Amino acid sequence: MKINALITGATGMVGEGVLLQCLEDPNVENILVLTRKPTGRVHPKLKEIVHQNFFDLTPVADQLAGYNACYFCLGVSSLGMKEEEYTRLTYTLTMHVASILADRNPEMVFCYVSGAGTDSSEKGKLMWARVKGKTENDLMKLPFRKVYAFRPGAMIATPGQKNILTAYKYFSWMFPILKLLFPNSICTLEQVAQAMIAVTVTGYEKQHIEVKDIKCIAENHR
Repeated sequence: MKINALITGATGMVGEGVLLQCLEDPNVENILVLTRKPTGRVHPKLKEIVHQNFFDLTPVADQLAGYNACYFCLGVSSLGMKEEEYTRLTYTLTMHVASILADRNPEMVFCYVSGAGTDSSEKGKLMWARVKGKTENDLMKLPFRKVYAFRPGAMIATPGQKNILTAYKYFSWMFPILKLLFPNSICTLEQVAQAMIAVTVTGYEKQHIEVKDIKCIAENHR
């Protein structure tokens, strides 16, 4: 199976890491990046659609057909954000994009980057976890071939990345300690991308992909 992948969030840290791995992986034949600003990368596999308003994809919707995978890496931090706005940028935006993709690509495998600690019950105390949980749950109701919710914890960037979170630069020295003390709380972006590619090709028995699953799937993909 050759993958024709659509990637969102490719100018962010997670999306860029996934993009770099997809460019290298022989299972991925073509890549479409849906982005608000150019990635600045040129590659024979790569095509970009630059579109500012992700809440209205009508002008570009017809160009989003013909893909069998979506690696949805677009997201925002909930820090300092009220629930209404975080819901709009996390749940509403994601569901809008996903609904359009499901309508045009019924054989698509949709991989959503969620987060460790996401609340599937939608009733917990943590606002971000409830919103992410609702997003996961409603994505899994859409008519895709399969939906996987990836729940990484701390992620180690891929060498050569341009887009690194400011906080990452200050806390990356802790990663060797975290790997030693809490191995199921940290993985690499390379492993996240490898796991996404693997579940697209061969599937996985779980739809909620935790850190330990990411590592296991990625190891078997190599």
